Amino acid sequence: MKIQNELKDQIIHYSKELRLPVFRNEYEDIAQESAKEHAQYEEFLLKLMEREYEERLENRKKELIRQAGFPSRMHLHDLKRDLLPPDAASKLPVLERLDFIKSGQNIVLAGNPGTGKTHIAVGLGLKACLQGYKVLFTTVHRLLTQLRESHSSRTLRQSELRFEKYDLVICDEFGYISFDKEGSELLFNHLSLRTGNKSTIITTNLNFDRWSEIFGDPVLTAALVDRMTHKAYLVNMNGDSYRVRETKEINQK
Repeated sequence: MKIQNELKDQIIHYSKELRLPVFRNEYEDIAQESAKEHAQYEEFLLKLMEREYEERLENRKKELIRQAGFPSRMHLHDLKRDLLPPDAASKLPVLERLDFIKSGQNIVLAGNPGTGKTHIAVGLGLKACLQGYKVLFTTVHRLLTQLRESHSSRTLRQSELRFEKYDLVICDEFGYISFDKEGSELLFNHLSLRTGNKSTIITTNLNFDRWSEIFGDPVLTAALVDRMTHKAYLVNMNGDSYRVRETKEINQK
């Protein structure tokens, strides 16, 4: 009994040092299961390692979702696909395969408010996290504020390096605020870093011919549109607003 206790103490000690929580918490249960099944030692060890791996994988997914900074958990399976704009409904089955991330393609979801742009973007981002991709969700306003702060503190290059490493960046609410010349150039340069290498999803309520309204520079606007739309998925999100439809349904009851 004393030897067993010493062995148990040693297992707990080393599992703590090696940061193996499943080994520490589940080795006894798995050992008893293996003994009942007359499993070989290697089978017991493999089962224990598999459980440790599964736990770490699950924790990594949770951490990727946390770090992404999503405004809420809007999963693709929660979408009412029959109510989506036709173009979105037809393209979503292709987009949710996430092949666009592997090939570094962009997605632009453009249309009037309340049609599911952010929901689709976040849903794709969540699915990407669950498949091990590193994702960032940000609004254009928040991104521009961070860029200005980095520029002022002379840490812009560090911000650029971090931005380039994300497998997917979701840039929400493009078109709700206009920029001055410095802001336009900062945003243009930042988004251009990812062109052809990493994927970016933009949600916007403005058609491309109106992007110059927020950038204020036709040449800069044309260059950004060219970069963002090259081999990109352009999704027409014009349609009836979810929120307006839900409000009408409530008032008709």
